[in-house]
Amino acid sequence: VLGDLQGPKIRVGKIPEGVGSASRSGGGTIEAVCGQDVVFKRGIKEAFYREVVNAPAGTREPVLPVTYEALIGEVKQGQRVLINDGAIRMLAVESNSELGELRCRVIVGGPITSGKGINLPQSDISAPAITDRDWECVDYAVANDFDYLALSFVRRAEEVLLLRNKMIAMYAAKGDRSVGGSWIPIVSKIEKPQALTNLEAIVEASDAIMVARGDLGVEMDIAQVPVAQKRIVAAAAKQGKPCIVATQMLETMIDNTSPTRAEASDVVNAVFDGADAVMLSAETATGKHPALVVETMSRIVAVAEQRFAEINTASTPPTTYSPEHLQTAALAHGAWHISRDLKSPLIACWSEGGGTARYLSQNNFSVPILAFSTDARVARRMALYCGVIPVCSPPPKDRALHGWNSMVVEMARTLALVRDNDWIVMLAGRPLGKARATNAIAVHQVGKPVPLYDDKD
Repeated sequence: VLGDLQGPKIRVGKIPEGVGSASRSGGGTIEAVCGQDVVFKRGIKEAFYREVVNAPAGTREPVLPVTYEALIGEVKQGQRVLINDGAIRMLAVESNSELGELRCRVIVGGPITSGKGINLPQSDISAPAITDRDWECVDYAVANDFDYLALSFVRRAEEVLLLRNKMIAMYAAKGDRSVGGSWIPIVSKIEKPQALTNLEAIVEASDAIMVARGDLGVEMDIAQVPVAQKRIVAAAAKQGKPCIVATQMLETMIDNTSPTRAEASDVVNAVFDGADAVMLSAETATGKHPALVVETMSRIVAVAEQRFAEINTASTPPTTYSPEHLQTAALAHGAWHISRDLKSPLIACWSEGGGTARYLSQNNFSVPILAFSTDARVARRMALYCGVIPVCSPPPKDRALHGWNSMVVEMARTLALVRDNDWIVMLAGRPLGKARATNAIAVHQVGKPVPLYDDKD
């Protein structure tokens, strides 16, 4: 379960009935006309029209309220103001702090209704990344053990650390110090140009990254978005952090029963870029064929991964990680080479906190990774990692490695992942069930009577 903190979404205020034409959803509609001026005004609750000074009689201009009134002082002359996901485009031409007004000239017109989103791609907005409403949602997420929390409109690493430190304190206050209860992992949504400027620091502070192409495509030149996507995915891989690519992946399936060829290619490219997951949005939230679109994306991903496995001839381990993870990263990198040489169809690890599974995943194994943990929360979270099959299980009675060896073989046979004489590459540490204990790598040949580890381990 991924909870989405919506952040400081800036919106047009109320446009009441009788102002402009009637809206299909109720209220009024103001038609922004190319070349016309639109005024955003502080301190009003509803939109209205007013006469334009020094203009022919009957010339009127719309005056709009906004949910974030500070934009009137923070948007500077010449900066862009976008409404309704960029469908309506304006340029700020004058800011008058005494009148509390920001005058904008319409470049691309269209209908404006109540609650439409406003994007300010060139402005330095002081609004906090986490609003009071978001903090209420964080309380709910912690109380209900969400698996991940997505932080919207991230601009700086400090915003991610603020959320993390708050959750650490919340878990400590309720006495939960288990591996899965340190904090809910944070997925930073990269959807602001400012985030790209601070990308490496944001990735370092985050537990996972999302390429949120919806707002990103509004906030920056659309031609730059595919390049930005590749840069973001690469930055996440460099630091061993999972990455999700989201928004408009199979957009036409909101109404249609099949995607376009370009959309299918988009999904494949995300796989080839190294994304851990691809995410549907409106296709399943409001689309006509939610189950079909998931099945379609799954088929596209499966074919892409099969081809990727055929051409993937090199390991791509993270190149930047904290010193305490050096040992795990080195073992994961070594496991890739052993797996390749033995043509192993399966990797297995005991990953109590999920770290070993994450580093294995980031090495681009072309075979499944069976990852064990005693913590159900960790097991759920590992499902995000590319190629990882999480297993929530208590360790063997004596917590010895030979007992786990037998568990792995039995489960692999049940899942039809191995056959006799196949090699399994295994990573673990003693005692099983302890976090950050992985310190050994070994191989086992399926069907051999002697377990990988003997009773004296």
